[in-house]
Amino acid sequence: MKVLLVNGGPHQKGCTYTALQEVAATLEKNGIETEIMWLGNEPVAGCIACHYCKTHERCFRNDCVNEFLDKAETADGFVFGSPVHFASASGALTSFLDRAFYGRSFDGKVGASVVSCRRGGATSSFDQLNKYFAIKSIPIVTSQYWNMVHGNTPEEVKQDLEGMQTMRTLGNNMAWLIKCIAAGKAASIDFPKQEPKVATNFIR
Repeated sequence: MKVLLVNGGPHQKGCTYTALQEVAATLEKNGIETEIMWLGNEPVAGCIACHYCKTHERCFRNDCVNEFLDKAETADGFVFGSPVHFASASGALTSFLDRAFYGRSFDGKVGASVVSCRRGGATSSFDQLNKYFAIKSIPIVTSQYWNMVHGNTPEEVKQDLEGMQTMRTLGNNMAWLIKCIAAGKAASIDFPKQEPKVATNFIR
């Protein structure tokens, strides 16, 4: 069992990484393999709705999105982390997720998001990231509070005791849910088969 954590912050080992690392360490204690993937600090192109991914299951741009999709094949869950930029997720992570989720389904996998901020804007960023899961039938793993940490530096984030505890609770809850899904599969209880998608257009 494995969880892929994606760091959407511009700093490889900054505040967002600190939060993700706390989740990862807890998952590892529960016997879940983890990998933290950093998007880097180069621009990530946005989705152009060319539909290439719908027939190839990959993006025509061969960058971090395809790297993620390759890794996602063997992952049982995802955690997407972002700093708060103007009360929203980072532009890099937003472009990344728009493309990664556009033409793919992730049936049977679970997801969670975490955000780091100095002071405000965390709840709107958290809500934004969770919508990617909600539109793709991905069960969202919750914690004891909204998944956020506060601080300007990794050292300050570690002083956010409630935030760090929230990350550990998230890791424990995610490990439990992944194991429950595995137990269900072993008992022949698999992810529900999806109906052919119906798209309703309101302009006639």
